[in-house]
Amino acid sequence: MTSSTPEPGPAVVDAGVAGPRGSFWEVLSVAFRLGISSFGGPIAHLGYFRDEYVLRRRWLDETTFADLIALFQFLPGPTSSQIGISVGILRAGKLGGLAAWLGFTLPSAVALTLFAYGVQRYDLANAPWVHGLQLVAVAVVAQAVWGMARQFLTDELRIAIGIVTTLILLFVPSSVAQVSVIVLAGLVGWRFLPPATSGLHPHVGVPISHRFGLVAWTVFFVFLLGLPVVRFAVDSSPDGAFALFVGFYRAGALVFGGGHVVLPLLQAVVVPPGWLSNGEFLAGYGAAQAVPGPLFTFSAFLGAARTPVPNGVQGAVLGLAAIFLPGALLVYASLPFWNVFRQHPAFQRALSGINAAVVGILLAALYLTIWTQTVHVSADFAVVLVAFALLVVWKRPPWQVVIVGAIAGAASGWLH
Repeated sequence: MTSSTPEPGPAVVDAGVAGPRGSFWEVLSVAFRLGISSFGGPIAHLGYFRDEYVLRRRWLDETTFADLIALFQFLPGPTSSQIGISVGILRAGKLGGLAAWLGFTLPSAVALTLFAYGVQRYDLANAPWVHGLQLVAVAVVAQAVWGMARQFLTDELRIAIGIVTTLILLFVPSSVAQVSVIVLAGLVGWRFLPPATSGLHPHVGVPISHRFGLVAWTVFFVFLLGLPVVRFAVDSSPDGAFALFVGFYRAGALVFGGGHVVLPLLQAVVVPPGWLSNGEFLAGYGAAQAVPGPLFTFSAFLGAARTPVPNGVQGAVLGLAAIFLPGALLVYASLPFWNVFRQHPAFQRALSGINAAVVGILLAALYLTIWTQTVHVSADFAVVLVAFALLVVWKRPPWQVVIVGAIAGAASGWLH
């Protein structure tokens, strides 16, 4: 499957070969465009990323993209943001990762901070045009599943791995089950799939040293294990900035799958101490559903709306930094050692099985977390079908389809 015609200009067509590098500003501008158009949650983001980074700009290939998904399904943190940071690093170095995170995160973070200042009266979460954007996200994910299935489900065993993975997660939709099926798929691939052909998992030039990676691993665990001790010994106040940072860092470090999975952890941090009421928490969650970008930016609302201080912009920045820091540290810690495993023949066979399982994971997520929550009536399905055709048949870029979806959603709301 192809997508819109790639843009001209320097690109790394083969992610396995060091090529022209991009700049901080290039990565920032592309990520910002994704940050203002990527509706639908973390699974939908993978579809937008694939279209922009793999098909449109060719900054990395399909296999490398799938391997990144597999890697960050294993690790805690916001999966889609971690993949975006990884693409930024591969494109423009360490600062490229920062640019990718800033561009993708700032639009929704700013919107949710403003929401915390009082724009709740607009009730954006229930606006008809927002529902249209959510329907477009269904089509984007369906396009990603279809394209990746054609790429990675190439024989009967891989197809079986994808189907079994989907069935398991449909009936046991948990992060534990997700990690378990990835491990089992890797074992099946290692034992039964043929050796990978040359170049299937090409070497990727990661501009981060092993020493830097080890430092990142150290910082991640020192913060995770040491911050609670420091808070208990030095700052026992339940209302201070340090308490906010510790609670949000722990939530970001211990959640697998990202997105909605982090909500109970955040609720346990902010509601029991009285920083927010449960009603305020749920109102912010509704607003987070209405904006593009990562759901982890919900932390900006929580930091800005909490009482007592720090709140406002200071609290929003502190909450964002705390919840995204552990996931970002894991990106910088794991990428330097990634090629060692990808290039090993046995691990390549395992990755073939894991990539087949990733297709099944995305298919199950398409149904469980997007389709059932979004497609309710025949008109909804019609919008999804048109959006899918625009993406797959007419090869329109996602931002154009987003506009069509918003107009269709607004029209549907007006008619009803």
